[in-house]
Amino acid sequence: MEIAISVILTVVGLVMLCFGGNWLVNGGVAIAKKFRISNLVIGMTIVAYGTSTPELAASVAAAGEHSAIILGNIVGSNIANVGMVIGLAAILVPLAVGKSILKKEIPIMLGVSILLILLSIDGELSTYDGVLLLAGLGVFGYYTYKDAMKQRDENQEEIIPNTNNVYLKSAGLIGIGVVLLYVGAILTVDNAVILAKEFGLSETIIGLTVIAIGTSLPELITSVIAIRKGHADIGVGNIIGSNIYNILMIMGVGAALGGVVIGADVYFDYTIMIVFSLSLLIAIKTGFISRTIGICLTIGYVAYLAVTFFK
Repeated sequence: MEIAISVILTVVGLVMLCFGGNWLVNGGVAIAKKFRISNLVIGMTIVAYGTSTPELAASVAAAGEHSAIILGNIVGSNIANVGMVIGLAAILVPLAVGKSILKKEIPIMLGVSILLILLSIDGELSTYDGVLLLAGLGVFGYYTYKDAMKQRDENQEEIIPNTNNVYLKSAGLIGIGVVLLYVGAILTVDNAVILAKEFGLSETIIGLTVIAIGTSLPELITSVIAIRKGHADIGVGNIIGSNIYNILMIMGVGAALGGVVIGADVYFDYTIMIVFSLSLLIAIKTGFISRTIGICLTIGYVAYLAVTFFK
């Protein structure tokens, strides 16, 4: 009976993720138009923050005793975001990518990933390391803000309808979307963990796979919805922003609250995370991520899951 209830609640969580992702995208697009900034910036900020709330919730809940879950959740989510989310999205629709992503945002994502590895060399992410990561979040936030203001100045001549209720409606859609994503992800993850434990999976594997995939579902649903609506920049920006926030914000909070112990086996997962990010950097040199690349990313992710389960 408990397993049946868990399956039902998992399905309910997935439905909430779908509705939440749709409303978050709609609200984000409306805000982008009103403030005259690009969909990419909205994808990397409002949408990325919203879809990262499940990772934050899972990491705060696991702080202290279950630090292995925090590390597995963050690294596993970043791998899933590229391999599963970008891979599946590109299979559905080839993704056109702006050159600015190649020059700025993806190198930032890679730099943040390398910073995480360097901080892990001593075998621990201490409270001080967490504070350093959170300081990096502040720097990245300032950079994004300046970029958004620059775009707004460049688009001053655009005529924006004077609709006083745009802010309220958009904020409402974003707020409802985030709440649905949060509750839906918690329902999905909690009950997926129950099912995983029934099959005897370890805590580390649960963090790297079940929780990582579960907390990446908001990114998957939101990105696919955005791409299907013709807003590929929001979908790609969401993934890049989420990967940056996962390390700077979520790992930063987790380490600052109680420290995170780094096991030797995590360097395999670090390597996969870097390889997936580099493959994305190479892929968009052509200006788009093709279905072929999407298939390769997805196959690579499935292979990673298989190795993780049996290593």
